[in-house]
Order: sequence, then structure tokens, then C-alpha cells
Amino acid sequence: MLSLKLPANERLQFLAGQYLDILLKDQKPRSFSLANAPHDDEFLELHIRNITGGAFTHHVFEVMKERDILRFKGPLGTFFLREDSDKPIIFVASGTGFAPIKAIIEHALYIGVKRPMHFYWGARKLADLYMLDKARHWEASGIKFTPVLSDALPEDAWQGRTGFVHQAVLDDYSDLSPYEVYTCGAPVVVEAAHRDFTAQRGLPNEAFFSDAFTFAPKN
Repeated sequence: MLSLKLPANERLQFLAGQYLDILLKDQKPRSFSLANAPHDDEFLELHIRNITGGAFTHHVFEVMKERDILRFKGPLGTFFLREDSDKPIIFVASGTGFAPIKAIIEHALYIGVKRPMHFYWGARKLADLYMLDKARHWEASGIKFTPVLSDALPEDAWQGRTGFVHQAVLDDYSDLSPYEVYTCGAPVVVEAAHRDFTAQRGLPNEAFFSDAFTFAPKN
């Protein structure tokens, strides 16, 4: 997790779920979702996966020091909660796609949204569910939580759901026509969810909101 602090007396006006473009000299912009809700904005919270060979992640994990200055552009994106709807919500995240959904859920709880919410979080192994306690904590506020592992390790001793995260939704819901779905993570997950939820479960196309994470070329 990377915490950014704005200059004194400055605040970033953003919607929960939006993202920033980090601007590094001689590199393409890197997009990262804001993981904090707007009401909790003392720091801007980014969840960054350490990609082997990735220029920016190498900078973050190996070069950056506390109090370094980063330039960014934002907020950007249309992945945010549609507050004028009363439809129940299904959230689907893979990996660090958790970040913007965390922001949206925390915002929804803060403003007192009463719509039923079910959060599915998919990852390969248990360690990839890097804020599992946070997600489980939301259950006390009435948010249903289903973690799903696709390649659990023997030492994980995983007793929960397995397979692909969007398949878990298909298994649990025979009709998605009355729902809104917010999906974030790897493009293959987002694309499969959109295809199967609309074609097989009747989800209206306009009720599917997504943010696909693509990795910038190494440079």
C-alpha cells in the first residue's frame, strides 16, 4: 500500500472508485485506483502489486523513499457508485481490483446506503487476499462477502470457494436482471463477467460498471 499526502491545505475532490495517473519522468503514465473513500482523504491510498520487471513497481518498492514527491493527474474514470439507484449490488474484484471497490464500499457505508450488497473477491492464493480482515469486517455491517481462490496452496488449508470469481457469481445467482454489478481487476475477469452476466443471467448492459486493470509495457 502506498500512501500519498497532498501539499498542506490541499484536498483532491474525487468520487469513490476513481483513479489517478502517476506521472514519472521518461515513462508512460501508470494508472492506480484510489482505495480510500472521499471522506477519509488525509492520505490518498493506492494498492500496488509488485510486478517482476515492472519499471514503476521497481521504483515504488526499491527506489522511492518516504517524503519523495510524485506527480499525478486525476481524478479520472467513471467507475463510481450510482447513488440514485435502489438496485441491490454485486461487487466482483480480482487481485488489486479490490482497491476501488474498497473505496466504494466504505463510501456506501459512510453515507448509509441500505441496498443489499454482496462482495466477491477472487485471487490465486490466500496471501493475495491482502486485506481479508477488512473485507470480513464489513460483514458486521451487513455486506455479504465471498472470497474465491483459483490456485490455493496446500499450506493455505483453504476451505472456502474455489475456481474463477465470476463463476462463483454465476453459481449463486440464476437471475441478475434486478442487480447492478461493479467489477474491477484483470481484463480477462472483467470481460468474462460482462459476457456471462449479460448473456446468461439477464444483467442489463447498462447495469454493468467496470474498470479493467491493464499493465503498462515494460520500459
